[in-house]
Amino acid sequence: MTPRPWRRTGNRTVHRDRWVHLRAEAWETGAGAVLDPWYMLDWPDVVNVVALTPEDGLVLVRQFRPGLGRMALELPGGIVEPGEADPVAAARREFTEETGYDAPAFRLVATLRNDPAHAGNRVHVVLAEGAVPTAAQRLDHGEEIAVEVLPLATILAGLAEGLIGNANHVGGLLLALRESGRMGP
Repeated sequence: MTPRPWRRTGNRTVHRDRWVHLRAEAWETGAGAVLDPWYMLDWPDVVNVVALTPEDGLVLVRQFRPGLGRMALELPGGIVEPGEADPVAAARREFTEETGYDAPAFRLVATLRNDPAHAGNRVHVVLAEGAVPTAAQRLDHGEEIAVEVLPLATILAGLAEGLIGNANHVGGLLLALRESGRMGP
């Protein structure tokens, strides 16, 4: 049997603030089953930056993540602000703000979806090569971020053990490394 598209039959707001819009939708599947409520989250698009130094180090950030209840090692990045049409420019802005590093070139590697079953936002993976420190961090209110540069070999060896635990970051990292020629096709 080939699945058929679903039909949305209802949509109501449960909560909205500056960060998230939670909606309860009603859907009828292609086979006629009614799913109500089906929760959807409207998040802003985000950028994740895979930044490599001239020595093949990876520029990372360490910060507390409430969902984990502990510190996490991650790719730098953040929200594409309202009015920012270019995800590469947003990536460069977030990268320099969070790390104090810059790079001569940034390029979009992939645009992915975080959770297409429950969210419509996009995750833009941007590669920056030749990253070097150029200024002090310019952190937003509430951000407490430590910058770490680890050898690429150390990162790759530690991925399966959860060195970087965010699955979006791991996938984006691997795509960017392939794009940079540091991994096979």
